[in-house]
Amino acid sequence: MKLIWRNLPYLLLGAVETLKITCLAVSLGCVFGLIVGLGRLSRNRVIRFLSTCYVDFLRGTPLLVQIFIVYFGLPQLLEQLQNFLVESWGLPRLFTSTHIPAFAAAIIATSLNSGAYVAEIFRAGIQSIPKGQMEAARSLGMTYRQAMRYVILPQAFRNIIPPLGNEFIAMLKDTSLLSVIGIVELTRRGQIIIASTFRPFEIWLTVALIYLILTLSISRLVDYWEKRLRVRT
Repeated sequence: MKLIWRNLPYLLLGAVETLKITCLAVSLGCVFGLIVGLGRLSRNRVIRFLSTCYVDFLRGTPLLVQIFIVYFGLPQLLEQLQNFLVESWGLPRLFTSTHIPAFAAAIIATSLNSGAYVAEIFRAGIQSIPKGQMEAARSLGMTYRQAMRYVILPQAFRNIIPPLGNEFIAMLKDTSLLSVIGIVELTRRGQIIIASTFRPFEIWLTVALIYLILTLSISRLVDYWEKRLRVRT
């Protein structure tokens, strides 16, 4: 127990870092997801095709590979693109270094990944609203954007709260993968403690319990929020 109590504050700081990354990733993912979700419902074939490619690629490949692409692959791509522009077009070099900091790479990779899942959540939520709602709004003189903003999306939002909560919980657990690029979140802090104490069972059990407390707390919070919205309506 002394080992756990001594290292608990260090692990809790890692839990705070995990929550911070998760909040940033899912918040940006909601922005991407709304845009891509609307793109999936667009009548424009090109937009619908590009949105589908985005969703299929990011949902069909492991998050760990996406993290490696952003952290290791993207700087190489930017460097080659910059060299091409300098040599072919004579443009000045825009970057002295194309290295992407680990935290920025983590946020980019996780928010893009979350955006693909949230896009499907938004799409399903919008499609769950009866078509008559859109037709009624348009018959009142609203444009498509106004009908979507004032009629469809507010109703769809209530339907997407449970799956959005599940996405938040899934992303919170997936942030453990970021330890491979040096992000010192909860899992990485557990690894650091074990490397110095050689006591894996107690530390990994403590890390698992912290994750469990976080996910259960978020799950209860989502349930409470959903019930409050149902009462108001």
